[in-house]
Amino acid sequence: MKIVLTGSLGCIGKPLTQNLVNNGHSVIVISSKPERQEEIEMLGAKAAIGSMQDVDFLINTFKGADAVYLMIAWDAIGNIFDKKINFPTEFINIAEKYKQSVKQSGVKKVVLLSSIGTHTNQGIGSLSIYKGMEDTMNQLPADVSIKFMRPVAFYPNLFRFMQSIRTEEAIIQSYGGNTKEPWVSPLDISNVIVEELDKPFEGKSFRYIASDEISPSEVATILGEAIGNRKLKWQTVSAEQLLNGMQVSGMNEWVAKGFIEMQAAQGTGILYEDFYKNKPELGKVKMTEFAKEFASVYNQ
Repeated sequence: MKIVLTGSLGCIGKPLTQNLVNNGHSVIVISSKPERQEEIEMLGAKAAIGSMQDVDFLINTFKGADAVYLMIAWDAIGNIFDKKINFPTEFINIAEKYKQSVKQSGVKKVVLLSSIGTHTNQGIGSLSIYKGMEDTMNQLPADVSIKFMRPVAFYPNLFRFMQSIRTEEAIIQSYGGNTKEPWVSPLDISNVIVEELDKPFEGKSFRYIASDEISPSEVATILGEAIGNRKLKWQTVSAEQLLNGMQVSGMNEWVAKGFIEMQAAQGTGILYEDFYKNKPELGKVKMTEFAKEFASVYNQ
């Protein structure tokens, strides 16, 4: 099949490209960075250099494709410390461009990277942008089949706590404890996307993706053992304290408040209620495996 991928060669895009090429597909990878072209071609794919904001470029790239994989990266929108960016509006703008491009190019099979939490539009904080994406893409005609990928929290999100782990021996959040919650490896996400692209599906449906279920306390224990610091703890502070810290650091106001609301949904379990009604088979990459990668970065 001819498959077009957005997202360049990120933590999902690179293994996804490799797996699809290895499976014999003709793969085109969209990137906004010309310097990525050589790396894309070395993987056996073709590079399409252009902007996700350019509908004509997207239409021309999508034409003739048997399937497209769509995603929107936060950093493609801008820096979360840029207070001028309206992230919800920018995400929807790109989703609208995707919708228009899919419709006008004639593509009939779409896999879209969404998120956990999109079963509702209430109380999910910054994840509401993915609910908006799904709603936008659901406006496509009935003959366009879409599979919404709904991964849980990414393991690499834990790299954000590198500084507090070094200076305070803590992962600091507004929720914690011993209740298990799902986590996912980008490698398992890419494997599931390959499965969906390789098989036929009809209509508009979703699939959750997770690799492990583990509590905040267990996360701290596993990472602590990996980096050689058994004192590492998952420390909870009030939502007000955490929000104040984000605001003092200069974070975009909507992003900061959205993170706090999302964490509240994690703490209460609201975020996961639909996940557990449609629980997937867990992937292969467990937190203990990711901890080795985390330690290698930590010890550099």
